[in-house]
Amino acid sequence: MAISAEPLIYALIFIGVLVLVEGLYLTVFGKSISLNSRVNRRLEMLEKGTAREEVMEKLRKEMSQHMRSRKVPLYSLLADKAQKAAIAFTPSQLIMIMAGLSVVAFIGLTVGTETSIEVRALMSVAMGVGGIYFWISSKAKKRISMIEEQLPDAVELMVRSLRVGHPFSSAIQIVSKEVKDPLASEFGIIADEAAYGRDMGEALKDMAERIDLQDLRFLAVAVTIQQVSGGNLAEILAGLAAVIRSRFRLFRRVKAITAEAQWSGKFLSGFPVAALIAINVMDPHYYDEVMDHPYFIPACIFVGVMLSLNLLVMRWLTNIKV
Repeated sequence: MAISAEPLIYALIFIGVLVLVEGLYLTVFGKSISLNSRVNRRLEMLEKGTAREEVMEKLRKEMSQHMRSRKVPLYSLLADKAQKAAIAFTPSQLIMIMAGLSVVAFIGLTVGTETSIEVRALMSVAMGVGGIYFWISSKAKKRISMIEEQLPDAVELMVRSLRVGHPFSSAIQIVSKEVKDPLASEFGIIADEAAYGRDMGEALKDMAERIDLQDLRFLAVAVTIQQVSGGNLAEILAGLAAVIRSRFRLFRRVKAITAEAQWSGKFLSGFPVAALIAINVMDPHYYDEVMDHPYFIPACIFVGVMLSLNLLVMRWLTNIKV
């Protein structure tokens, strides 16, 4: 029996979709927007002569535009992750890119495979939407991970600034210049907002809710309490930095311990689906003899429910709060 090359073609087209969207993103917005870049994007925009107010408005718009589009059908699945990833594409641009990538995938499947037009249409849409979802998810995960890692050093830098006599607004400004992105631009926006009269505690709270990071909420609460009741902010933040660093170490340890169980759950739930897709691609008539059986549809529903339960139970068992 000859082995079909179609599954490999499907995989290559999906990889091509991811490469296309990443290349388009870097082409439109420049390499400084990449999380691998050592360039502080906010400072780069200021060095090019853009006014401080314009830079602030542009970055604020990028960081909040996705949450306003939660009610848009289909896009609601992406809004939260796109918000955390601070994707510079607008929601309408992302939807158009999904459509464009689906067309590209359909053309690739038409050229490289002989499956029916219905299967090609379904798979091309899945690749276009799924590719964008996977790309945004990976961006969000990487960005949040980098912020978690940068935050203790940033708080300690603020502590050193406060101890030598700088006001808190100057400490925030120093962090926005000395640390790398993504945290640098986030704190840069807070410094700009404070310069235009916004309350510092309110700006920190807004950033914490936007990024949805517990450690940032601790920072916002500490600053707000100090503003109301007074006290030695440097000592408060020094203790907070120690707590954040300890939580970060503990979280990484828990993540390493539960990694095997998480991947086992994903594999056990994903492998049957992947095998089903592969079988239908390699031999579209494989299930023809049993599809008319009265138990076929109930059996499919039962398997789908059990696979979903497996994912939920494994996630519940490994979702340890730190």
